[in-house]
Amino acid sequence: MTALAQAHALTRLLDEHVAWRMLRADNAPVMVAILGAHLGGEERRIESEDLYERIDADLDELRAHGFDLPGTAKAYCAQWRTSGYLVRRPAETSRGETFELSPAALTATRFLAQLAQPRQAATESRLASIAAQLHRLAVDSDPDARTRIARLEEQRAQIDAEIEAINRGEAPPLDEDRAVERVRDLLAMAEDIPSDFARVRAEFEGLNRDLRARVLESDAAQRAVLDDIFRGVNMIDESDAGRTFTGFASLVLDPERGQEFEEDIRSVLDRDFTSALSPSERRFLRRLLRTLKERSGEIHDVITTFARGLRRYVQSQEYERDRVLRRELRGALAAGHAASTRIKPYKTTAVSLSLSAVPMRSAGALRLYDPAAYDAPEAVTVHEADVVSIEELRALARETEIDFAELTGNVNALLDDAEEVTIADVLERFPATQGVASVVGLLALGAAQGVTSAPERVTWVGSDAVARAAWIPGYRFTGRVL
Repeated sequence: MTALAQAHALTRLLDEHVAWRMLRADNAPVMVAILGAHLGGEERRIESEDLYERIDADLDELRAHGFDLPGTAKAYCAQWRTSGYLVRRPAETSRGETFELSPAALTATRFLAQLAQPRQAATESRLASIAAQLHRLAVDSDPDARTRIARLEEQRAQIDAEIEAINRGEAPPLDEDRAVERVRDLLAMAEDIPSDFARVRAEFEGLNRDLRARVLESDAAQRAVLDDIFRGVNMIDESDAGRTFTGFASLVLDPERGQEFEEDIRSVLDRDFTSALSPSERRFLRRLLRTLKERSGEIHDVITTFARGLRRYVQSQEYERDRVLRRELRGALAAGHAASTRIKPYKTTAVSLSLSAVPMRSAGALRLYDPAAYDAPEAVTVHEADVVSIEELRALARETEIDFAELTGNVNALLDDAEEVTIADVLERFPATQGVASVVGLLALGAAQGVTSAPERVTWVGSDAVARAAWIPGYRFTGRVL
Protein backbone atom coordinates (compact mmCIF):
# COMPACT_ATOMS: atom_id res chain seq x y z
CA MET A 1 0.00 0.00 0.00
CA THR A 2 1.36 3.40 -0.96
CA ALA A 3 1.67 6.24 1.52
CA LEU A 4 -1.24 8.06 -0.15
CA ALA A 5 -3.55 5.04 -0.01
CA GLN A 6 -2.61 4.34 3.60
CA ALA A 7 -3.15 8.00 4.53
CA HIS A 8 -6.66 7.90 3.05
CA ALA A 9 -7.41 4.60 4.81
CA LEU A 10 -6.21 5.91 8.18
CA THR A 11 -8.14 9.17 7.73
CA ARG A 12 -11.31 7.18 7.15
CA LEU A 13 -10.46 5.01 10.15
CA LEU A 14 -9.94 8.12 12.25
CA ASP A 15 -13.50 9.24 11.54
CA GLU A 16 -15.22 5.85 11.68
CA HIS A 17 -13.49 3.64 14.23
CA VAL A 18 -15.00 3.94 17.71
CA ALA A 19 -11.78 3.02 19.53
CA TRP A 20 -9.82 5.81 17.88
CA ARG A 21 -12.65 8.28 18.50
CA MET A 22 -12.69 7.25 22.16
CA LEU A 23 -8.95 7.92 22.51
CA ARG A 24 -9.43 11.38 20.95
CA ALA A 25 -12.30 12.40 23.28
CA ASP A 26 -11.80 15.46 25.48
CA ASN A 27 -12.35 13.54 28.71
CA ALA A 28 -10.70 10.33 27.50
CA PRO A 29 -8.50 9.83 30.62
CA VAL A 30 -11.43 10.16 33.01
CA MET A 31 -13.76 8.11 30.82
CA VAL A 32 -11.29 5.25 30.34
CA ALA A 33 -10.42 5.26 34.04
CA ILE A 34 -14.07 5.08 35.14
CA LEU A 35 -15.18 2.51 32.59
CA GLY A 36 -12.06 0.42 33.04
CA ALA A 37 -12.47 0.38 36.82
CA HIS A 38 -16.06 -0.86 36.72
CA LEU A 39 -16.39 -2.78 33.44
CA GLY A 40 -12.83 -3.71 32.53
CA GLY A 41 -12.09 -6.13 35.36
CA GLU A 42 -13.76 -9.34 36.45
CA GLU A 43 -17.18 -7.70 36.18
CA ARG A 44 -17.91 -7.21 32.51
CA ARG A 45 -21.62 -6.45 32.77
CA ILE A 46 -23.37 -4.36 35.45
CA GLU A 47 -27.00 -3.34 35.89
CA SER A 48 -27.59 0.27 34.90
CA GLU A 49 -28.76 1.58 38.28
CA ASP A 50 -25.80 -0.02 40.05
CA LEU A 51 -23.41 1.49 37.50
CA TYR A 52 -24.98 4.95 37.88
CA GLU A 53 -24.47 4.79 41.62
CA ARG A 54 -20.83 3.77 41.31
CA ILE A 55 -20.00 6.38 38.68
CA ASP A 56 -21.71 9.15 40.67
CA ALA A 57 -19.44 8.32 43.60
CA ASP A 58 -16.41 8.47 41.29
CA LEU A 59 -17.55 11.80 39.83
CA ASP A 60 -17.86 13.33 43.31
CA GLU A 61 -14.34 12.25 44.16
CA LEU A 62 -12.94 13.50 40.83
CA ARG A 63 -14.64 16.89 41.20
CA ALA A 64 -13.14 17.22 44.67
CA HIS A 65 -9.70 16.91 43.06
CA GLY A 66 -10.26 19.58 40.42
CA PHE A 67 -11.75 17.71 37.45
CA ASP A 68 -14.44 19.61 35.54
CA LEU A 69 -17.27 17.08 35.25
CA PRO A 70 -20.62 18.91 35.31
CA GLY A 71 -22.82 16.01 34.18
CA THR A 72 -24.40 13.14 36.08
CA ALA A 73 -23.55 9.47 35.74
CA LYS A 74 -26.79 8.80 33.85
CA ALA A 75 -26.07 11.61 31.38
CA TYR A 76 -22.50 10.45 30.79
CA CYS A 77 -23.58 6.83 30.29
CA ALA A 78 -26.21 7.93 27.75
CA GLN A 79 -23.55 9.95 25.92
CA TRP A 80 -21.07 7.06 25.96
CA ARG A 81 -23.72 4.64 24.72
CA THR A 82 -24.60 6.97 21.83
CA SER A 83 -20.91 7.27 20.95
CA GLY A 84 -20.54 3.49 20.84
CA TYR A 85 -18.39 3.05 23.95
CA LEU A 86 -21.09 1.25 25.95
CA VAL A 87 -23.54 -1.47 24.93
CA ARG A 88 -26.93 -1.58 26.63
CA ARG A 89 -28.78 -4.88 26.87
CA PRO A 90 -31.87 -6.11 28.77
CA ALA A 91 -30.99 -7.75 32.07
CA GLU A 92 -31.46 -11.52 32.22
CA THR A 93 -32.43 -11.78 35.90
CA SER A 94 -34.47 -8.60 36.36
CA ARG A 95 -36.61 -6.13 34.42
CA GLY A 96 -33.84 -3.53 34.15
CA GLU A 97 -30.95 -3.02 31.77
CA THR A 98 -27.26 -3.72 31.87
CA PHE A 99 -24.20 -1.94 30.49
CA GLU A 100 -20.99 -3.43 29.16
CA LEU A 101 -18.03 -2.13 27.19
CA SER A 102 -18.27 -2.34 23.42
CA PRO A 103 -15.54 -4.26 21.54
CA ALA A 104 -13.99 -0.97 20.41
CA ALA A 105 -13.95 0.38 23.99
CA LEU A 106 -12.27 -2.81 25.20
CA THR A 107 -9.62 -2.35 22.51
CA ALA A 108 -9.01 1.26 23.55
CA THR A 109 -8.79 0.50 27.28
CA ARG A 110 -6.49 -2.44 26.59
CA PHE A 111 -4.24 -0.25 24.45
CA LEU A 112 -3.98 2.45 27.13
CA ALA A 113 -3.32 -0.15 29.83
CA GLN A 114 -0.37 -1.44 27.80
CA LEU A 115 0.91 2.11 27.39
CA ALA A 116 0.66 2.71 31.14
CA GLN A 117 2.27 -0.61 32.04
CA PRO A 118 4.31 -1.80 29.06
CA ARG A 119 5.32 -5.43 29.06
CA GLN A 120 8.46 -6.84 27.58
CA ALA A 121 7.51 -8.35 24.25
CA ALA A 122 10.77 -10.04 23.16
CA THR A 123 10.86 -12.56 25.99
CA GLU A 124 12.35 -16.02 25.76
CA SER A 125 9.03 -17.71 26.51
CA ARG A 126 7.20 -15.75 23.82
CA LEU A 127 9.86 -16.47 21.20
CA ALA A 128 9.86 -20.13 22.21
CA SER A 129 6.08 -20.26 21.90
CA ILE A 130 6.23 -18.69 18.44
CA ALA A 131 8.95 -21.12 17.37
CA ALA A 132 6.97 -24.10 18.70
CA GLN A 133 3.79 -23.01 16.92
CA LEU A 134 5.72 -22.41 13.71
CA HIS A 135 7.36 -25.82 13.93
CA ARG A 136 4.00 -27.49 14.58
CA LEU A 137 2.49 -25.70 11.59
CA ALA A 138 5.37 -26.81 9.37
CA VAL A 139 4.92 -30.43 10.46
CA ASP A 140 1.13 -30.53 10.23
CA SER A 141 0.96 -28.80 6.84
CA ASP A 142 3.68 -30.87 5.16
CA PRO A 143 2.09 -32.93 2.35
CA ASP A 144 4.99 -35.43 2.40
CA ALA A 145 4.15 -38.17 4.90
CA ARG A 146 7.78 -39.31 5.16
CA THR A 147 8.94 -35.83 6.14
CA ARG A 148 6.23 -35.53 8.76
CA ILE A 149 7.14 -38.93 10.24
CA ALA A 150 10.84 -38.00 10.30
CA ARG A 151 10.14 -34.75 12.16
CA LEU A 152 7.88 -36.50 14.66
CA GLU A 153 10.60 -39.08 15.28
CA GLU A 154 13.05 -36.24 15.94
CA GLN A 155 10.65 -34.81 18.51
CA ARG A 156 10.31 -38.22 20.14
CA ALA A 157 14.09 -38.57 20.32
CA GLN A 158 14.33 -35.14 21.94
CA ILE A 159 11.66 -36.10 24.47
CA ASP A 160 13.47 -39.37 25.29
CA ALA A 161 16.74 -37.50 25.75
CA GLU A 162 15.05 -35.02 28.08
CA ILE A 163 13.55 -37.88 30.13
CA GLU A 164 16.97 -39.49 30.50
CA ALA A 165 18.49 -36.16 31.58
CA ILE A 166 15.79 -35.77 34.25
CA ASN A 167 16.44 -39.29 35.51
CA ARG A 168 20.17 -38.48 35.80
CA GLY A 169 19.40 -35.26 37.66
CA GLU A 170 20.91 -33.11 34.92
CA ALA A 171 17.72 -31.19 34.05
CA PRO A 172 16.69 -28.93 36.95
CA PRO A 173 13.20 -27.36 36.96
CA LEU A 174 12.62 -23.97 35.41
CA ASP A 175 14.14 -21.14 37.43
CA GLU A 176 11.83 -18.65 39.12
CA ASP A 177 12.49 -15.66 36.84
CA ARG A 178 11.79 -17.58 33.65
CA ALA A 179 8.70 -19.23 35.18
CA VAL A 180 7.25 -15.83 36.16
CA GLU A 181 8.04 -14.57 32.67
CA ARG A 182 6.09 -17.44 31.09
CA VAL A 183 3.14 -16.99 33.41
CA ARG A 184 2.88 -13.30 32.59
CA ASP A 185 3.11 -14.04 28.87
CA LEU A 186 0.21 -16.45 29.28
CA LEU A 187 -1.77 -13.86 31.25
CA ALA A 188 -1.09 -11.25 28.57
CA MET A 189 -2.58 -13.53 25.94
CA ALA A 190 -5.50 -14.52 28.19
CA GLU A 191 -6.38 -10.88 28.96
CA ASP A 192 -7.26 -10.41 25.29
CA ILE A 193 -10.03 -13.01 25.60
CA PRO A 194 -12.78 -10.61 26.86
CA SER A 195 -12.17 -8.36 23.86
CA ASP A 196 -12.28 -11.39 21.59
CA PHE A 197 -15.60 -12.54 23.05
CA ALA A 198 -17.07 -9.05 22.70
CA ARG A 199 -16.01 -8.96 19.05
CA VAL A 200 -17.49 -12.43 18.50
CA ARG A 201 -20.81 -11.33 19.99
CA ALA A 202 -20.85 -8.17 17.89
CA GLU A 203 -20.04 -10.29 14.82
CA PHE A 204 -22.99 -12.58 15.51
CA GLU A 205 -25.29 -9.58 16.02
CA GLY A 206 -24.18 -8.18 12.68
CA LEU A 207 -24.67 -11.61 11.07
CA ASN A 208 -28.19 -11.79 12.48
CA ARG A 209 -29.05 -8.36 11.04
CA ASP A 210 -27.51 -9.31 7.71
CA LEU A 211 -29.52 -12.53 7.48
CA ARG A 212 -32.75 -10.70 8.30
CA ALA A 213 -31.94 -8.11 5.64
CA ARG A 214 -31.28 -10.88 3.13
CA VAL A 215 -34.64 -12.46 4.00
CA LEU A 216 -36.40 -9.15 3.30
CA GLU A 217 -34.52 -8.46 0.11
CA SER A 218 -34.68 -11.97 -1.34
CA ASP A 219 -36.94 -12.45 -4.33
CA ALA A 220 -37.99 -15.40 -6.44
CA ALA A 221 -34.50 -15.62 -7.97
CA GLN A 222 -32.71 -15.39 -4.60
CA ARG A 223 -34.56 -17.75 -2.26
CA ALA A 224 -31.53 -19.62 -0.95
CA VAL A 225 -31.76 -18.13 2.55
CA LEU A 226 -35.50 -18.74 2.87
CA ASP A 227 -35.25 -22.28 1.54
CA ASP A 228 -32.48 -23.15 3.99
CA ILE A 229 -34.41 -21.74 6.95
CA PHE A 230 -37.61 -23.55 5.96
CA ARG A 231 -35.62 -26.80 5.78
CA GLY A 232 -34.43 -26.21 9.35
CA VAL A 233 -30.86 -25.20 8.53
CA ASN A 234 -29.34 -23.10 11.34
CA MET A 235 -27.91 -20.21 9.35
CA ILE A 236 -26.09 -18.81 12.39
CA ASP A 237 -24.32 -22.06 13.25
CA GLU A 238 -23.53 -22.75 9.60
CA SER A 239 -21.80 -19.39 9.09
CA ASP A 240 -18.00 -19.03 9.20
CA ALA A 241 -18.18 -17.29 12.57
CA GLY A 242 -20.53 -19.97 13.92
CA ARG A 243 -18.27 -22.84 12.86
CA THR A 244 -15.20 -21.10 14.31
CA PHE A 245 -16.88 -20.48 17.65
CA THR A 246 -18.29 -24.01 17.79
CA GLY A 247 -14.77 -25.39 17.44
CA PHE A 248 -13.50 -23.12 20.21
CA ALA A 249 -16.39 -23.92 22.55
CA SER A 250 -15.99 -27.65 22.06
CA LEU A 251 -12.44 -27.38 23.38
CA VAL A 252 -13.44 -25.24 26.36
CA LEU A 253 -16.41 -27.40 27.35
CA ASP A 254 -14.67 -30.76 26.88
CA PRO A 255 -14.73 -32.39 30.37
CA GLU A 256 -11.42 -34.21 29.99
CA ARG A 257 -9.52 -31.18 28.74
CA GLY A 258 -11.22 -28.96 31.30
CA GLN A 259 -10.12 -31.23 34.15
CA GLU A 260 -6.57 -31.27 32.82
CA PHE A 261 -6.65 -27.48 32.46
CA GLU A 262 -7.80 -27.05 36.08
CA GLU A 263 -5.14 -29.40 37.38
CA ASP A 264 -2.42 -27.51 35.50
CA ILE A 265 -3.63 -24.19 36.96
CA ARG A 266 -3.64 -25.60 40.50
CA SER A 267 -0.16 -27.02 39.99
CA VAL A 268 1.18 -23.68 38.76
CA LEU A 269 -0.42 -21.74 41.62
CA ASP A 270 1.18 -24.14 44.13
CA ARG A 271 4.67 -23.26 42.89
CA ASP A 272 6.82 -20.87 44.92
CA PHE A 273 7.47 -18.53 42.00
CA THR A 274 3.78 -17.47 41.87
CA SER A 275 4.43 -15.38 44.98
CA ALA A 276 6.00 -12.85 42.59
CA LEU A 277 2.63 -12.40 40.89
CA SER A 278 0.17 -9.76 42.06
CA PRO A 279 -3.10 -10.85 43.76
CA SER A 280 -5.08 -9.79 40.70
CA GLU A 281 -2.86 -11.90 38.42
CA ARG A 282 -3.24 -14.97 40.61
CA ARG A 283 -7.00 -14.43 40.85
CA PHE A 284 -7.28 -14.04 37.07
CA LEU A 285 -5.32 -17.26 36.52
CA ARG A 286 -7.44 -19.16 39.05
CA ARG A 287 -10.68 -18.02 37.40
CA LEU A 288 -9.46 -18.43 33.82
CA LEU A 289 -11.28 -21.65 32.93
CA ARG A 290 -14.52 -20.54 34.60
CA THR A 291 -14.32 -17.24 32.73
CA LEU A 292 -13.86 -19.08 29.44
CA LYS A 293 -16.84 -21.32 30.16
CA GLU A 294 -19.06 -18.40 31.21
CA ARG A 295 -18.19 -16.34 28.14
CA SER A 296 -18.64 -19.35 25.87
CA GLY A 297 -22.03 -20.03 27.44
CA GLU A 298 -23.10 -16.43 26.85
CA ILE A 299 -22.10 -16.57 23.20
CA HIS A 300 -23.83 -19.94 22.80
CA ASP A 301 -27.04 -18.48 24.26
CA VAL A 302 -26.77 -15.55 21.84
CA ILE A 303 -26.36 -17.92 18.89
CA THR A 304 -29.34 -20.00 20.02
CA THR A 305 -31.53 -16.93 20.54
CA PHE A 306 -30.66 -15.46 17.14
CA ALA A 307 -31.17 -18.79 15.36
CA ARG A 308 -34.57 -19.39 16.98
CA GLY A 309 -35.65 -15.82 16.36
CA LEU A 310 -34.64 -15.99 12.70
CA ARG A 311 -36.45 -19.30 12.19
CA ARG A 312 -39.58 -18.01 13.96
CA TYR A 313 -39.40 -14.78 11.93
CA VAL A 314 -39.46 -16.76 8.68
CA GLN A 315 -41.81 -19.60 9.58
CA SER A 316 -44.44 -17.26 11.09
CA GLN A 317 -44.52 -15.26 7.82
CA GLU A 318 -43.68 -12.04 9.69
CA TYR A 319 -41.14 -11.22 7.02
CA GLU A 320 -43.96 -10.94 4.45
CA ARG A 321 -45.52 -8.09 6.44
CA ASP A 322 -42.16 -6.34 6.81
CA ARG A 323 -41.47 -6.84 3.13
CA VAL A 324 -44.77 -5.15 2.20
CA LEU A 325 -44.07 -2.30 4.63
CA ARG A 326 -40.57 -1.90 3.19
CA ARG A 327 -41.96 -1.78 -0.35
CA GLU A 328 -44.57 0.81 0.60
CA LEU A 329 -42.00 2.99 2.33
CA ARG A 330 -39.67 2.85 -0.62
CA GLY A 331 -42.54 3.69 -2.96
CA ALA A 332 -43.54 6.65 -0.80
CA LEU A 333 -39.96 7.93 -0.66
CA ALA A 334 -39.60 7.59 -4.41
CA ALA A 335 -42.87 9.42 -5.02
CA GLY A 336 -41.89 12.15 -2.56
CA HIS A 337 -38.52 12.61 -4.22
CA ALA A 338 -40.11 12.87 -7.63
CA ALA A 339 -42.73 15.34 -6.37
CA SER A 340 -40.16 17.51 -4.58
CA THR A 341 -39.01 18.96 -7.90
CA ARG A 342 -42.51 20.31 -8.65
CA ILE A 343 -44.27 20.83 -5.30
CA LYS A 344 -43.00 22.93 -2.41
CA PRO A 345 -43.06 21.30 1.03
CA TYR A 346 -45.32 24.03 2.44
CA LYS A 347 -47.93 23.91 -0.36
CA THR A 348 -51.48 23.22 0.86
CA THR A 349 -52.91 19.92 -0.36
CA ALA A 350 -56.36 18.33 -0.25
CA VAL A 351 -55.11 15.27 1.60
CA SER A 352 -56.73 14.59 4.99
CA LEU A 353 -54.54 12.72 7.46
CA SER A 354 -55.87 11.28 10.72
CA LEU A 355 -53.30 11.94 13.41
CA SER A 356 -52.67 9.85 16.49
CA ALA A 357 -54.82 10.43 19.54
CA VAL A 358 -51.65 11.02 21.56
CA PRO A 359 -51.00 14.78 21.72
CA MET A 360 -47.69 15.78 20.15
CA ARG A 361 -45.70 18.13 22.37
CA SER A 362 -42.16 19.31 22.60
CA ALA A 363 -39.93 17.43 25.01
CA GLY A 364 -39.11 20.79 26.59
CA ALA A 365 -42.71 21.09 27.78
CA LEU A 366 -42.34 18.04 30.01
CA ARG A 367 -41.86 18.63 33.71
CA LEU A 368 -40.24 16.31 36.18
CA TYR A 369 -42.43 14.80 38.87
CA ASP A 370 -41.69 16.35 42.25
CA PRO A 371 -42.98 14.21 45.14
CA ALA A 372 -42.56 17.14 47.55
CA ALA A 373 -45.30 19.04 45.71
CA TYR A 374 -47.83 16.43 46.79
CA ASP A 375 -46.91 16.27 50.49
CA ALA A 376 -49.75 16.73 52.95
CA PRO A 377 -49.71 20.33 54.33
CA GLU A 378 -50.59 19.14 57.84
CA ALA A 379 -49.77 16.12 59.88
CA VAL A 380 -52.21 13.27 59.47
CA THR A 381 -54.38 12.76 62.56
CA VAL A 382 -54.35 9.20 63.81
CA HIS A 383 -57.55 7.93 65.47
CA GLU A 384 -57.46 4.87 67.62
CA ALA A 385 -60.20 2.40 66.75
CA ASP A 386 -62.65 1.35 69.50
CA VAL A 387 -63.79 -2.18 70.14
CA VAL A 388 -66.90 -2.92 68.05
CA SER A 389 -69.80 -4.80 69.65
CA ILE A 390 -71.51 -7.74 68.01
CA GLU A 391 -74.76 -5.78 67.87
CA GLU A 392 -73.09 -3.02 65.83
CA LEU A 393 -71.64 -5.56 63.42
CA ARG A 394 -75.03 -7.18 62.96
CA ALA A 395 -76.64 -3.79 62.33
CA LEU A 396 -73.97 -2.98 59.76
CA ALA A 397 -74.54 -6.31 58.04
CA ARG A 398 -78.30 -5.66 57.87
CA GLU A 399 -77.64 -2.33 56.17
CA THR A 400 -75.55 -3.93 53.44
CA GLU A 401 -77.15 -7.37 52.95
CA ILE A 402 -80.70 -8.78 52.78
CA ASP A 403 -81.62 -10.82 55.85
CA PHE A 404 -82.90 -13.96 54.08
CA ALA A 405 -82.98 -15.88 57.35
CA GLU A 406 -85.59 -13.47 58.72
CA LEU A 407 -87.68 -13.54 55.54
CA THR A 408 -87.59 -17.34 55.36
CA GLY A 409 -88.75 -17.55 58.97
CA ASN A 410 -91.63 -15.13 58.27
CA VAL A 411 -92.88 -17.14 55.27
CA ASN A 412 -92.69 -20.46 57.11
CA ALA A 413 -94.46 -18.96 60.15
CA LEU A 414 -97.46 -18.02 57.97
CA LEU A 415 -97.44 -21.45 56.27
CA ASP A 416 -97.92 -23.10 59.63
CA ASP A 417 -101.47 -21.65 59.70
CA ALA A 418 -102.30 -21.59 55.94
CA GLU A 419 -101.76 -23.81 52.89
CA GLU A 420 -100.39 -20.98 50.75
CA VAL A 421 -99.39 -17.34 51.22
CA THR A 422 -98.40 -14.45 48.95
CA ILE A 423 -95.76 -11.79 49.34
CA ALA A 424 -98.48 -9.26 50.23
CA ASP A 425 -99.65 -11.60 53.03
CA VAL A 426 -96.14 -11.80 54.43
CA LEU A 427 -95.64 -8.01 54.39
CA GLU A 428 -99.05 -7.46 55.96
CA ARG A 429 -98.25 -9.78 58.86
CA PHE A 430 -94.52 -9.02 59.21
CA PRO A 431 -93.42 -5.41 58.44
CA ALA A 432 -90.47 -4.86 56.09
CA THR A 433 -87.73 -4.27 58.65
CA GLN A 434 -85.19 -3.53 55.88
CA GLY A 435 -87.51 -1.44 53.74
CA VAL A 436 -87.39 -2.14 50.03
CA ALA A 437 -84.62 -4.69 50.66
CA SER A 438 -87.16 -6.93 52.40
CA VAL A 439 -89.47 -6.67 49.38
CA VAL A 440 -86.63 -7.57 47.01
CA GLY A 441 -85.67 -10.51 49.22
CA LEU A 442 -89.22 -11.89 49.18
CA LEU A 443 -89.31 -11.54 45.39
CA ALA A 444 -86.05 -13.51 45.15
CA LEU A 445 -87.47 -16.27 47.37
CA GLY A 446 -90.68 -16.34 45.34
CA ALA A 447 -88.84 -16.58 42.02
CA ALA A 448 -86.69 -19.41 43.35
CA GLN A 449 -89.19 -21.47 45.41
CA GLY A 450 -92.68 -20.04 44.78
CA VAL A 451 -95.41 -20.41 42.19
CA THR A 452 -96.17 -17.61 39.73
CA SER A 453 -99.51 -15.85 40.19
CA ALA A 454 -101.20 -12.56 39.21
CA PRO A 455 -99.43 -9.27 40.03
CA GLU A 456 -100.28 -7.82 43.39
CA ARG A 457 -99.97 -4.56 45.28
CA VAL A 458 -97.77 -4.45 48.34
CA THR A 459 -97.09 -1.72 50.91
CA TRP A 460 -94.22 -1.17 53.32
CA VAL A 461 -92.57 1.53 55.40
CA GLY A 462 -89.07 2.51 54.33
CA SER A 463 -86.06 3.18 56.53
CA ASP A 464 -86.96 6.90 56.35
CA ALA A 465 -90.37 6.17 57.98
CA VAL A 466 -92.25 6.96 54.73
CA ALA A 467 -95.01 4.58 53.61
CA ARG A 468 -94.63 3.24 50.09
CA ALA A 469 -96.57 0.96 47.74
CA ALA A 470 -95.82 -0.84 44.49
CA TRP A 471 -97.18 -3.42 42.06
CA ILE A 472 -94.93 -6.48 41.93
CA PRO A 473 -94.97 -9.84 40.12
CA GLY A 474 -97.18 -12.25 42.08
CA TYR A 475 -95.76 -15.37 43.75
CA ARG A 476 -97.47 -17.92 45.99
CA PHE A 477 -95.61 -20.00 48.55
CA THR A 478 -97.24 -23.45 48.80
CA GLY A 479 -94.60 -25.22 50.87
CA ARG A 480 -91.90 -24.40 53.36
CA VAL A 481 -89.01 -22.42 51.94
CA LEU A 482 -85.40 -23.19 52.65
